[in-house]
Amino acid sequence: MKLGAIFPQTEIGRDPGEIREFAQAVEGMGYDYIFIADHVLGADASHHSHPAYAMYNHEKVVHESMTTMGFLAAITKTVGLTTGILILPQRQTVLVAKQAAEVDLLSGGRLRMGIGVGWNEVEYQALNQDFHNRGRRSEEQIEVMRALWSQEVVDFDGRWHRITHAGINPLPVQRPIPVWLGAGSPFFPTLPEAVLRRIARVADGWCPNFLPFEEGRQLVAQVQDYAKEAGRDPSTVGLEGRLVIAGKQPEDWLAEIKGWEELHASYVCVETRRGGLNSLDQHIDAFARVKETVGW
Repeated sequence: MKLGAIFPQTEIGRDPGEIREFAQAVEGMGYDYIFIADHVLGADASHHSHPAYAMYNHEKVVHESMTTMGFLAAITKTVGLTTGILILPQRQTVLVAKQAAEVDLLSGGRLRMGIGVGWNEVEYQALNQDFHNRGRRSEEQIEVMRALWSQEVVDFDGRWHRITHAGINPLPVQRPIPVWLGAGSPFFPTLPEAVLRRIARVADGWCPNFLPFEEGRQLVAQVQDYAKEAGRDPSTVGLEGRLVIAGKQPEDWLAEIKGWEELHASYVCVETRRGGLNSLDQHIDAFARVKETVGW
């Protein structure tokens, strides 16, 4: 099982030097990948109402994920790069495929695409994308991206996309780049059946936000059953856990890690945000404590 570090969006600030310091620090500790959240716009919470605006609003610094990964590709050597979670339906599919291929090339094949459909209608409106069909549309987006990453020339005529004998160049190192789906958030803990079935049909893996205990085990079993219904081997649908360390003791961290191991997770990403940490050094120290506690 690989251990990842969640990039502390909203808490790392504007200084490119701090981004460099963070990435090189967690790489040096032996973390396997960096997991980067995505938001294009922050809404002014005095004009919009949503519980997530307490964390993501116009006053919070959120670095653009694809651009940041291009920067990280240049300043790191081995650590994996994962979008976590790129809001795919609010972006142009072919442009995302092109950007991802470039990051994968520049990083030597270190990219994993974590994608989701998001919750922030304000962003969709500003980016001129339909908020209400985002789930259905995302499946076709994945199909288009995989074709563009694997074929020199693509001819595609779908419900929302049309490509006539064209392709991206350069192609990525990985053909195709792995696509994992996000599922839920601290603000939306309930996972609709449609989301679970989409994961089972099209995802290389999924990144839920639940704990790896009774409810989580039931949801993993549900996705495995849906994968069988879709004609897939459930073992080909990977699982990524999340370890939020705030408000917990090291023994709690170890219990959660063990729970993810028992669920045969391929990855666990560590989150230090929302724990009252006030500086980059405090975040780096927290990641070091987790690595020392876990012991691998």
